[in-house]
Formats: sequence, structure tokens, C-alpha cells
Amino acid sequence: MTSTTARPPVPPFTPRSAAEKVRLAEDGWNSRDPQKVALAYSADSRWRNRAEFVTGRDAIVAFLTRKWARELDYRLVKELWAHSEDRIAVRFAYEWHDDAGQWYRSYGNENWEFAADGLMRARHACINDLPIRESDRLYHWPLGRRPDDHPGLTELGL
Repeated sequence: MTSTTARPPVPPFTPRSAAEKVRLAEDGWNSRDPQKVALAYSADSRWRNRAEFVTGRDAIVAFLTRKWARELDYRLVKELWAHSEDRIAVRFAYEWHDDAGQWYRSYGNENWEFAADGLMRARHACINDLPIRESDRLYHWPLGRRPDDHPGLTELGL
């Protein structure tokens, strides 16, 4: 799996380009396609996700494959928190259920660092899982990309 193509928007980020980068990341993760998602990261990208450390695209694909095999009917919303020239901070919440049917809303923050070509070279994620009742779910769109008219985290009070 290789990619030598830039992934716009590229640094230095503006408020608009940072928000666009966040939405593109959300769209990618909502595809639940590990191969596709991994192409947004540099070949040597380093992650900390919860207490797991991942390095490189092959490890990212393996991680995401395990994640989405366990986190069923996954739907994610990300929101820009802050940015600098080559870094973006986001907050997010996603809903999913396990194979026993228990629903969760997972809340978190991520810090991203980008190379000049727009590929993410570092990702640090802190995530907490809150068990919820199915009736408390807020994300009901069909699996895949969140519709443009669906409320974001701020509008949902999250």
C-alpha cells in the first residue's frame, strides 16, 4: 500500500482548510474502510490510540480492521477544536454497539500533526466509552458519510 500523492488540504492550515481536513477525516472513518483510511497517513505514521501504540500503514490497517469488527454500526462526528500551521486538534463522539447489542457513545480528543504533503504523521487519541441505551442514540443516518444537514457536536450539545 503506497501513496506518493499529496492529500489536500495541506499545511499551513487556515481555519477553513483545517475544518475541511477534519470533515475529510470524519468522512474517511465513517467509510469504515481500513485500506482507504490508512492512505491519509504517512507510511511511518505514529499513533497512540487509548493505550495502544501503532506505527505505519500496515499496522493502521490491522488496528482499524480489529476496531470495526468490534465496534459495530459505527458512526462518527468530528469537530475542529484548534489548529496551527501543521497541527490540528479535534474533539469527537461516535456511537457503536458490541456484538451483545450494548450501545456506547465514545467521546474523545485527538491531536494531529501533518507533513507538508498533507499526510498525517502523528495521531494522539484519548477516548472514553459511555454505555447508552439504544433509545439515547443521536446518530441515525445510514452507515457511511454523515449527511451535510445532520447536526454536529455543538448543535447536539455534546
